[in-house]
Amino acid sequence: MSILQEKSHQIQQILREKNIDLWLTFVRETSALRDPVLDFIFGPEDLTWPSALIFTASGERIAIVGRYEAEAVQRLGIYNPVHYYDQSIKPVLLEILNELQPHHIAINTSPNTVHADGLTHGLYQILMDYLAETPFYERVIPAEGIINALRGRKTPSEVTRIREAVATTEEIYARTFAYLRPGMTEKQVGAYMHKLLDEYQLESAWSYEHCPAVNTGPNSPIGHGGPTELVIASGHLLHFDFGVKKNDYCSDIQRMGYVLRPGESTPPEEVQRGFDTVLAAIDAAVAALKPGSTGVQVDTAARDIVIQSGYEGHKYATGHQLGRLAHDGGVVLGPAWERYGDTPHQPIEVGHVYTIEPGLMVEGYGYIGLEENVLVTQNGVEYFCPPQRELILIRGVA
Repeated sequence: MSILQEKSHQIQQILREKNIDLWLTFVRETSALRDPVLDFIFGPEDLTWPSALIFTASGERIAIVGRYEAEAVQRLGIYNPVHYYDQSIKPVLLEILNELQPHHIAINTSPNTVHADGLTHGLYQILMDYLAETPFYERVIPAEGIINALRGRKTPSEVTRIREAVATTEEIYARTFAYLRPGMTEKQVGAYMHKLLDEYQLESAWSYEHCPAVNTGPNSPIGHGGPTELVIASGHLLHFDFGVKKNDYCSDIQRMGYVLRPGESTPPEEVQRGFDTVLAAIDAAVAALKPGSTGVQVDTAARDIVIQSGYEGHKYATGHQLGRLAHDGGVVLGPAWERYGDTPHQPIEVGHVYTIEPGLMVEGYGYIGLEENVLVTQNGVEYFCPPQRELILIRGVA
């Protein structure tokens, strides 16, 4: 069974659980502006004319598409029946809604997550105009809860693909740490990792120019900026943020090294203390990450460790969901800040996959950030690969 078929089988259960009897995805010219949910209910192909993909709590899967795309949609093996039209989708759509008589019509709008907000304003206006003279106009609701559940609850096949992406990322990290030397620039090391991506015939998990992030020492800009001409030198913390996309699914892992000064065999006390604090924050997040908890509870557990240890709290969420995208939407393991909307207050569920990535600055040495990828199970979490528990020590230049 394909992942597309696996996900389509989840939908009926989700609709029943949410007490929503009909979900409508309304799209057009998806080659120009693609609703993110199409990867889960339609696949990589495009739809041209205004099209409606309908799922119901009683099990119907109905597609309404332009005449010349009906056969291709039929071949998916997902939708039956597949209706087509020539001049206007409106009469066919209204006829089907009148037959089904839904109490709710969930559409792809959301104030909280971009992955559930795929219905453009223009198409929303068209749809509401279609419904204006019908009782369905007052029955329209957001589909955010449906889409978050569909994206978040990973099927066994999805988990396998993430696991494979993580394993390959581990291999690339191992080869990179074996390759790099003090005196190289961040850009040189980043170029080597890009060379490995080409060798493995993979894509980066986010924008190529910024993946990997390579940060050496205290002056390297942290975030989505990409490697610079800064030179790796003794006494520097060396931070990486990197992921791959393999078979359409992503990894997102951060790793840390320290470049020893002449005469050093262990990191300085302040470096080790910072690293141990990040480890403790990850452990606290893992302990809090379980079905029924909220993202803000997990973030608070990690953030409190960092702040109580005397460091400034990180200016980003402690973690995010991972899947087809590195930032996969749904619950955010973040603080109750306005920019995150309601996402930190939503419940964590079995089958969710998260990153856990607290970090802090150590003055004079640089940034310490670790990022682990974990699967939520009935009993807690499972790491996709062994977590980094010790700084990788790099021999400096004598």
